[in-house]
Amino acid sequence: MNEKVYLETLGCSKNQVDSEIMLGILSEHKFILTNNELDADVIIVNTCGFIESAKQESVNTILDLADLKNSANCKVLIVTGCLAQRYSKELSEELHEVDAFLGTTNFNEIAEIVNKVLGNGKRIVSTANADKDVHYELPRILTTPSYSAYLKIAEGCDNYCTYCIIPKLRGKYKSRPIENILNEAEKLVQNGTRELIIIAQDITRYGIDMYGNYRLVELLDKLSQIEDIKWIRLQYSYPDIISDELIELMANNDKICNYIDIPIQHCNDEILKKMNRRTTKEHILDVINKLRNRVPNIALRTSLIVGFPGETDEQFLELYDFVKEVQFDKLGVFTYSQEEDTAAANLSDQIDQEVKEDRRDKIMILQRDISLTKNMDKTGNIYDILIEEKVENENVYVGRTEFDAPEIDGVVYVSSNSEINIGEFVRAKIVDALEYDLIGEVFNEFGE
Repeated sequence: MNEKVYLETLGCSKNQVDSEIMLGILSEHKFILTNNELDADVIIVNTCGFIESAKQESVNTILDLADLKNSANCKVLIVTGCLAQRYSKELSEELHEVDAFLGTTNFNEIAEIVNKVLGNGKRIVSTANADKDVHYELPRILTTPSYSAYLKIAEGCDNYCTYCIIPKLRGKYKSRPIENILNEAEKLVQNGTRELIIIAQDITRYGIDMYGNYRLVELLDKLSQIEDIKWIRLQYSYPDIISDELIELMANNDKICNYIDIPIQHCNDEILKKMNRRTTKEHILDVINKLRNRVPNIALRTSLIVGFPGETDEQFLELYDFVKEVQFDKLGVFTYSQEEDTAAANLSDQIDQEVKEDRRDKIMILQRDISLTKNMDKTGNIYDILIEEKVENENVYVGRTEFDAPEIDGVVYVSSNSEINIGEFVRAKIVDALEYDLIGEVFNEFGE
């Protein structure tokens, strides 16, 4: 098998892990992987279908790559992931250039599907029930640098937030067995991984479906016993079940980064109820206070939705004041997207897009000032920095602290008189700050 395969991944880090597994399967089946779509015999697009903007990006990417079937080497175009799961019938009727559609639980079939299409040219649509169990004892080729890897501990979601389509795309919450996760983590570490980024749609619910109780703390404790792991980063932790036990683990375990992503979405109790969020403003504040009391230098990241149906000016102002009061370290804001097949799509009082965008911009301007103040407060401090790249023709490197996740958070520009290897940890003193990034110098090189 000499066909070259190019895979384009859109959407979230969970999608990225699925793509890495598909690459591993294809490699084992003797396909040649390429980073150049112009050279590819087979092109795969792993799509996102979460909100309208993501769906449009997926469709545009498919159309762009479909042109290569006429102008380049491409023989086969395959669409996988959330958009294929959600709209395979509609897409197959409209996108005649696409040879196969695979859903969110079918990525393990990728080599078989490619071979079938190459063999007989017949079109294939394979989108199983989203609740189908996903098998993770599969090969995986990282698309992240070897020193940092995502570790997906569960699939699907049982929260059923009224604005969200994920349970229909990814199915019910399905935890992976602890032993399975630990085995994958060990393999990653053997191949050079030093930072594990723990992901799922909601990591705090890990284990409840499989074991009958929450097992995230146990899992993290066992992961931290892997000798060569330096950072374990927690993402997508819902506030309603962030336990005191988890907070204590973060306070006492040096390998757990002082960083947690808590998507609160809103703070007004009426809006939270309409969103079917299982929390209240009071509880969110209580969790935040506990985290900051036990882990004083913790970085808190959150995401918000503005313009949810019926959100009044007063409710938005409450959210704005909440952000000003809490002073999140990292924050992203989404405008509400009216997604078909979600409960919120049928609510009255849908809000004009212009109003939603204005509300988003106001909070982001506020957050920019908060971020700058927090970064300025870091000047003079010394941190471990994970070096990820070198600035061309300068003695400056780009890295991250434990308070910054890749892709979504800021970086540190580190000056050094000595050469630093990519993937190496160095100690650096922060000497200046920007709105979202930091400026540092390798410690002890400059006379300290």
